[in-house]
Amino acid sequence: MDIRALTAAQKYQAARPATEPIPGGRTAGDALRDLGRDFATTLQEGEDMARAAMTGSVDPHALVQALSQAELAVETVVTVRDKVVEAYQEILRMPV
Repeated sequence: MDIRALTAAQKYQAARPATEPIPGGRTAGDALRDLGRDFATTLQEGEDMARAAMTGSVDPHALVQALSQAELAVETVVTVRDKVVEAYQEILRMPV
């Protein structure tokens, strides 16, 4: 048996606990659900602020800030969507 193979197996065994999921930890689905909720909340706040601005009960500065946050959130989601579509198209172009 080659000593390098034995050493590699020992190092793999030692590193294996670092790659195991944390019990009770967040999953990718949980993270995506939370991101979706944050996105929806940001848009809702922008809409609420716009409605309040129409009645004159909100400072214009707060309206601009809420709308710019909503705009940034939409731009981020569109960028992520474009990257996902691009990755999907790359997978479709792979030879089988």
